[in-house]
Amino acid sequence: MTGPLTSLLTFAQTPHVRIIMACRNGAAYLPEQLASFERQTHRNWSLDASDDGSTDATREILEAFRQRHPKQVRLFDGPKAGVAPAFLTLAARAAKEAPEAVLALSDQDDVWSKVKLARALRWMKRTGDLGHDPLVYASRTILTDTRLNKLGLSHLHRRGPSFRNALVQNILGGNTLMLSPPAAAILAQSAQAAIAARVSYHDWWIYIMLSGAGAEIFNDPKPTLYYRQHGSNQLGHHGPVRGRLKRLGTVAKRHYAEWLDANLAALWANRLALTPENDALLTRFVAARRTGGGAYARALRELNIHRQTLQGDRVLQVMARTGRL
Repeated sequence: MTGPLTSLLTFAQTPHVRIIMACRNGAAYLPEQLASFERQTHRNWSLDASDDGSTDATREILEAFRQRHPKQVRLFDGPKAGVAPAFLTLAARAAKEAPEAVLALSDQDDVWSKVKLARALRWMKRTGDLGHDPLVYASRTILTDTRLNKLGLSHLHRRGPSFRNALVQNILGGNTLMLSPPAAAILAQSAQAAIAARVSYHDWWIYIMLSGAGAEIFNDPKPTLYYRQHGSNQLGHHGPVRGRLKRLGTVAKRHYAEWLDANLAALWANRLALTPENDALLTRFVAARRTGGGAYARALRELNIHRQTLQGDRVLQVMARTGRL
């Protein structure tokens, strides 16, 4: 059987992907990202986009895209409280209204490979049951300048994802993330506590919450999008020297410890979603933070709470001993 009916049946039987994209003053690059959605080989997608009070043409660009795809695109006003609340609000709404959908996060200024959705879905189908297993897909990215000239690739984290790493470091690129429906449900249930605790980074929160809940996480070594580097990036990618200097400044200003405080407060509020092993680990980590000094540093080693490099582990030890963690 061929023809239009076959196409409709195939579309209905493929997993639906709900893309969520929080926007603010993204007019300069947004059209190219929207065009990359239209080029996806996986056609069964929809888009929930929020505008967080843009003063440029972002809203008009989104509205024009919605008019071209009226059955696939919805627009919302963002909470105007920062990037993390904007994405977490979108995620909670999407998981509630489309509990069967795979959730895909998108930044406003990237350009996706045409097989981005299809590649992630292939991994999910090989790895587990989309309807029952919490699965999280992320990937490396191709770093570019503002004109999409290639600068290199994002880091390849060789120690792999784990809750013991997520407690002190994020390695999942938020602009690459895709979550199976059960993983999206866990995120949605945790979103309000994360917003209330003022977590700074939604992608780090996803890594912490989903690894703590025992999700299967894959950080694909093959890149799936072009990641622009420009002055308006929320965080951006940092090379070895620039990244090291920025981290030192962050530690000196105690921002890192504040980020951990917020993450742990939100995590503590969601303890029932953690595996028993990770709940016990969280309890011991929180207790170790209260001790401080050498005892804290020893606890990090004993609990195998780590970053992705030995140098990063040494920095953790210094921070623990000097009250910066």
